[in-house]
Amino acid sequence: QVQLVESGGGSVQAGGSLRLSCAASGDIFRVVTMGWYRQAPGKQRELVASITGGGSTSYADSVKGRFTISSDNAKNTTDLQMHSLKLQDTTVYSCTGRISSSPFSFRDYWGQGTQVTVSS
Repeated sequence: QVQLVESGGGSVQAGGSLRLSCAASGDIFRVVTMGWYRQAPGKQRELVASITGGGSTSYADSVKGRFTISSDNAKNTTDLQMHSLKLQDTTVYSCTGRISSSPFSFRDYWGQGTQVTVSS
């Protein structure tokens, strides 16, 4: 089994910054992909950013130029650095990982989520 634990959420004024962190632990053979989702009230779940084990990144259009995802393969962690935060960024952010515990299989895991609140 693998567990993901997020940290770094909180409250910040519009235009400010926060860094979210996610640590994967357990029976990990290889991390295929890690990323961050969010789901604002009344909206579908959105993939905010993702990063592969090889370092390839992808971002939602709504956060391009403001958010940066990074990872530490040795520690099985990923960070989401958020700058220029807007009111509409307010929601729960969840870490996800596609993680293999053997060379022949993988599973998707989810963290419990961390709240980000942006105020005026």
